[in-house]
Amino acid sequence: MLDEHVLWAREQYVYTAPTPMLTSLLNLLTEVRELAAERQPAAIQARLSELTSMLATLIADALMKLGQLPRSRSWYATARNAADDSGNTELRARVRAQAAMLPFYYGPLETAVALAREARIICRGRPSATAAFASAAEARALAKLGDKEGAETARRLATTAFEQSGAGGRADNDAFGFPERRYRLYESGTLTALGRTSEARRVQEAALRLYPSQTGIDPALLSLEAALCLAHDRSPTEACQLAATTILRIAPEHRTPILKERAREVIGTLPPGAASGSAARELREILALPPGRM
Repeated sequence: MLDEHVLWAREQYVYTAPTPMLTSLLNLLTEVRELAAERQPAAIQARLSELTSMLATLIADALMKLGQLPRSRSWYATARNAADDSGNTELRARVRAQAAMLPFYYGPLETAVALAREARIICRGRPSATAAFASAAEARALAKLGDKEGAETARRLATTAFEQSGAGGRADNDAFGFPERRYRLYESGTLTALGRTSEARRVQEAALRLYPSQTGIDPALLSLEAALCLAHDRSPTEACQLAATTILRIAPEHRTPILKERAREVIGTLPPGAASGSAARELREILALPPGRM
């Protein structure tokens, strides 16, 4: 029954806002913890550690979206410890790749690279969705650090792992999946950070076509990547207008600090002098509004 409930939570997480999702995840974790506190056969205890790791990862991700960074770090540490305790190699790698998102968005980037690289090494060269995810996360972080050669190498590894694993053909309504649309989101981030804006735009357009009508914040992140491309291409007004439109169109329950952080990055990428222009000022004013006023 717990397996079924956790799978349901993983599917719901793809499109449910983080605040209501946290309640469901914490309730499930309480059930798992109560069973784990009792003496169980080794195989059952290992499975309970896996469930603990999965739930802790989703809780950490939700807290990251909400901007609660210290709590998110603590829950990612719990997820890693539980995954290590389970002995599940795939899960150990997956949790570390997922944890790399926190330092990617909020720093330090070197930690994002280290976590993604550790995940890739744990995969031991075996092609899988997790190996593709780990390499894609490493490529994106290296690109943002300015390591072009390292980013390209990691990007090639991600492409090979993704194609050989057949990850894009599996069901994509699972928070622990790595469907093509998410692979393209990471590829977009790598290309944008490398300044290869024409390629990045093509990837963004291809990714956006893959999203269903009911989904989370990934399409908004892709639109903000497109705004970053415009900023790189010295189109400051268009960049700020796209970022502002993206933020305003997001449902209030999904308009979390992580999106605002990405929109502020657009302002930080503008050419010299453009950050004080009217379009940038309007974007700042929108980001400063409380959720109910947007």
